[in-house]
This record gives sequence, C-alpha cells and structure tokens, in this order.
Amino acid sequence: MALTLAPFSFRRALLLCLVAAGCGVGGGDGDQGGCRGDCFSPASFLDIAEVEQVVRQAVHEAQARGAPATIAVVDRVGNVLAVFRMTGASPTATVSSGRGVSGGLENAVVPAELAAIAKAMTGAYLSSEGNAFSTRTAGQIVQENFNPGETNAPGAPLFGVQFSSLTCSDVVNVNAGVAAGPKGSPLGLAADPGGLPLYKAGAVVGGVGVIADGIYGLDLNVFDIDQSADELIAVAGARGFDAPANRRADRITADGRSLRYVDSEELASDPASAPAFGALPGVVLAVPGFFAPATVRSGTAYGTPASGYRADASVAFAGLGVFVLDNGAGAARFPPVAGTDGLLAQAEVEAILAEAIKVANHARAQIRQPLGSAAQVSVVVVDTTGAILGIVRSRDAPVFGTDVAVQKARGALVFSHPASAAELAAIGGIGPYVSAMQALIPGALSDGTAYSSRSIANLARPFLPDGLNGTANGPLSKPLAQWSVFSTGLQFDLVAARFFANLPVPGAGACTALARAPNGTQIFPGGFPIYRGSTLVGAIGVSGDGVDQDDLVGFLGTHNAGVLLGTGIGNAPGAIRSSNVAVPGGNLRYAGCPVAPFLDSSTSDACSGL
Repeated sequence: MALTLAPFSFRRALLLCLVAAGCGVGGGDGDQGGCRGDCFSPASFLDIAEVEQVVRQAVHEAQARGAPATIAVVDRVGNVLAVFRMTGASPTATVSSGRGVSGGLENAVVPAELAAIAKAMTGAYLSSEGNAFSTRTAGQIVQENFNPGETNAPGAPLFGVQFSSLTCSDVVNVNAGVAAGPKGSPLGLAADPGGLPLYKAGAVVGGVGVIADGIYGLDLNVFDIDQSADELIAVAGARGFDAPANRRADRITADGRSLRYVDSEELASDPASAPAFGALPGVVLAVPGFFAPATVRSGTAYGTPASGYRADASVAFAGLGVFVLDNGAGAARFPPVAGTDGLLAQAEVEAILAEAIKVANHARAQIRQPLGSAAQVSVVVVDTTGAILGIVRSRDAPVFGTDVAVQKARGALVFSHPASAAELAAIGGIGPYVSAMQALIPGALSDGTAYSSRSIANLARPFLPDGLNGTANGPLSKPLAQWSVFSTGLQFDLVAARFFANLPVPGAGACTALARAPNGTQIFPGGFPIYRGSTLVGAIGVSGDGVDQDDLVGFLGTHNAGVLLGTGIGNAPGAIRSSNVAVPGGNLRYAGCPVAPFLDSSTSDACSGL
C-alpha cells in the first residue's frame, strides 16, 4: 500500500515530536531492529541483478507516467553501477533555482546523466544507518532560510554543502571503474528531488537518481505537496531497497523543524510487474570518468578495503572504533603524519584526532535515530599549507562528511592566515570579496584574527545578520537579487573555473587557485584553526551529525588534546578569536556547542570558558 504524506504542518510535526517522547531526533528503534551503525557487513552491497531491478522498476514507473528518464544507480561510496537513458529522454538538463537569477551554475546546460549521477550520489552520501536523507532533504537544508520561504529564519544548517565532493577535490577518487571511494560527484551534491538512498537489511548500499523533467533545480516551497515525476520514478526504483521508515528524514528534526524525505509515494505502476531488463526501452550509457564500459555492475561493500573505507587497527586509535580511508589495497590514504611546515608533530596530530573521536563517541547525535545514539563524524587535521595530516571517521559517519570536513578545516585555515588577503586578491574575480570583507572588518584576512567556519558562515549569507530578510548581504555572499544555491558567492567563485572545466569529463587540477584550499572551502560550522600559544599551526574540520555537534567535537577535541599533551597546542587564544569582531547585528560567533551534549554526563555546556 502506498504511503501518502499529509500536508506539512509545524503544529502536526510538533505533536508527532512530543508523542515520540523527545524533540531532537525523535522516534524509537522500531523496524531497524537495534542497529546502531553496525548493520553493514561484507554482504552489504548491490549485485548486478539488484542494480538491474532498481533500473527496471524506475523505467516501469517512468513509462506509466509518460516521462522518459535518465536513471543512475551508485553504491555507498559513489561508484556508478548503471546509467540508463530511456528512449525519448532528454540528453540534457538545465540548471535553475527558479529564482530568476543568473551567474554561477544558473542556466547551465549539463548532460542529463551527470544530473542523475549527482542525485544518486547525494542520496547515498547524506545517508547512514541512523538517517536516510533524500535530495529533497538536501534542498531543504541548503537554502537562505530554514525552512525555505520562512522569512526572518536563519540560513539552513548545511548551507553551502552542495559544493562539496567535487571531482576536482584531492580527497575523492575519479575513475570509471568500481574502485575505492569516495568518488567525486559531477555536480556536487544535488538539491533537486529525485535522489534516494538504497538500503539492504538496514545498511546503506547505494543511491538512485532520476532526471526526467529536464530541470536540475530544487523545491523553493516546503509547505506544499509536490507530485514530482523525478521523485516518484526514484521511489519506484528504490522499492525493495527502501530506507527504514523510522530512519527517514521525516522522522528527524533540526532546530525544531521536521525534515522532508519525499512528498508522495503514490506510484502509477506496480514495481513487482516491471519488465525484464533486456526489454527496457533505451540504452545503458557509458559516462566518461564515471562509468565504462556500458555494462551494469555490482557495487562494493562499505567497510571493506575495496570500498575505500575500513576499520583502523593502529595503536593511536585503539578502542575508539575508528575508520580510515583506504587506497583499495589495504593501505591508509591519509594516516596521521607530522606537518609539512614543521609546526605540528605526528603525536600531536594523533592526539587531536583521537580526542575529537572520543568527544564524538560520547556526544548525543542530532540527525540520527534511535534516540540515544552517539554522533558519527569525520575528522581531519591540516597544517598551515593546507596539507592533510590525517583523516579518521566514526564507523557509520555519512560519506559526504569526508570531503566537507577537509573543506571546513581549510576554510578556517585560510581565513585565519595573515597571508590570505594577498593570496585571495591575486585570484581573478575574487578581489571584490576581499575588498568587501575589509570594508566591513578593517584588517580582515591579514591581521591574524582566528576565524572558525561558523564565523565564516555568518559572513557568507545573503543577509547580515543571518536570517534577517531585507538586510544587505554578507561580504562573502552575493546580494540576494543575484544569489541562489547555484551561485553562493566566494565559495562557488573559487571553484567555478575548474568546475566548468570538469564538465562533462573530469580532468586534472585542483578546485581552486588557492594553495591552502585545493578542494575549496565550506560555509557552515565545524572548522577551527589550531594554535600553539598565539601561533597558527593548522586547523581541524569535523562533519557528520549536526552542525552544533561538529563544533563540539572540533572545539572540545582540540582543547582536550592540548590539555593531554601539554605541548601548548589548543584553540585560538580568546583575544584573537573572531567572536571579538563586531558586524551588523552583533559580534561574530566562534563556537556553537549544544546544550546537554553528552549521553553519559549531565554537563550542560561543555565549551563554556574554553
């Protein structure tokens, strides 16, 4: 029986939240059978017959709707397992936010298969065994207000995440085979409904993405119920691999607001009656850089070396449940090392990473079911050149956080480094952002002020103060009349040249011309500079389970490592933090740790006074 969602209502969401005994994550363990990030196994992958089933079901629904589509299936780490273009489907899609603006990616015409792949990757990358997020969810959490259309509400919690996991990132892998992930996404993360995660026995095994309507956009109004052909075709494709009902986004809240998963599951077809794969109208496409040859294939099992993510057995992280990135043959890609600039020792890097994971292991998750789950995050440390000194992860951290954690660390580094004003101004088209920043904050980017990614976020919104509609834009953002999720300002302009150069086929080269941030920067919380006394020595980035939790893990983890080692490393001295910087509406915020953050402690404010 198909499930039809009732019209969105905050009153109804609040009632459901109260009935579920706890606004925050909400709900109980239910049909997940006690799984808390340990459901996946070497058997948790999509085989060829299952990939074909997803495609068959999606095509069957598209036929029933008279909406020829391009359909992509990926595994959890982004390997493309199938791309199918139905007869009559448009070979291209037009990027449009629907806001009537130009610039950035707006109005770009892209191959439809790249749009489908980006949607499928987004469904897989944003999801875990504790949360199932769709591209509709993504669209809700990246816009200028949260919720979209709710004026005078702050920017969405993952504002800017759409420009992550790009094919130019030094964190991702790019090749057309089934190999170690994470793989780069051709369009970053998608906000356009039509991308869903795929599950087997509670474990994320991949994602399906669909483009039929020719528009790669997003939903600007979360207060109505859409009948999206892209989304309904994806729903049909995912049948039999559906996300557990009590893990879906609509069972999770952020800032007291219920998230969206899909607007409708009223199918026009019966997935069980889908025709045989060989009888489908259309072709399996080869996609250079992503999928070749044009043959359906099986995916990798997350947690095995072949997937690019595996458990770590090193002494430095013993007993912490740490996972690391693997090259596919058993070797860690980013093991802890000393800084290339000589400012951080390997033991210090190990301690910072370990203390951050310890905080996460005790922290109350924000976007994870069931209640009482610990946060699951990715953590990275970089040196002052931007070099990655180590990446570690919780077992079930969402894949998207891998690249995002690095972007956060590098963003905090760039804005805190006194050479950044000159380095940014030297990049074509970036000078106006530097001038706007320094007009608002004299000496910015050259005076040694320590900026967290939360502070950077305050300055990168189309409203300053954030969320007050009608005010002027922050210096790192475009004005609202020119802004969209496809044209955010400095964040996108830094990566724009390489982004377009990598369409339609990924090529060599860093995402930016900024040596300290080769994969770009991120503009939501979770990144902090690291100091030894008043000397900048690196930065930490955290991503995965709620932005306040990200701040907690990065800020408190760095502090705890400094206390443990006694070598002088720690957070920025209070006197140089950006929280001393006055902007319209008040001072910038530095760290936003959650209230009562721990599962096993009554501490109410773990970051106070640090």
